[in-house]
Amino acid sequence: MNAQERMERIEKIRALPALAEAAVKVLTGEQLDTRYRDGGWTVRQVVHHLADSHMNAFIRMKLILTEENPTLKPYDQDAWAALPDTLAMPVGVSIEILHGLHDRWCALMGALPEGAWARTAVHPERGKVTLESQLATYSGHGEKHVEQIMGLRRKNGW
Repeated sequence: MNAQERMERIEKIRALPALAEAAVKVLTGEQLDTRYRDGGWTVRQVVHHLADSHMNAFIRMKLILTEENPTLKPYDQDAWAALPDTLAMPVGVSIEILHGLHDRWCALMGALPEGAWARTAVHPERGKVTLESQLATYSGHGEKHVEQIMGLRRKNGW
């Protein structure tokens, strides 16, 4: 990926908090507790998952930048989604986290020298990853989840 492509992906990450906020702003508590598909998470769980997942991604990027080929710790996202905070907290809490986190994350990525993007880590489930591959993954991750929410809204006429 070239520098322009990286900047476009960073801009997608920068835009995600506002997209997520707009997707849930008008939803009621009952709507937030609706599953976006059979067997899937509720909208509330999806929003909290975005904060959890992106906090982990930010920390992983910092580990990649400050350690030599670190081993990244995986986590059970389904178990995290079943914890009491994820099931009951207002989604606004995680939207606020996303706004601040993405400001920091984008400031970090926007200031990196070209050579930093090739830095590596080992993910026990995915093998070797680079800083650039992490950017590629997370630049689309949030959009995918926002589309799940918007798809549910369209389906139900919300």
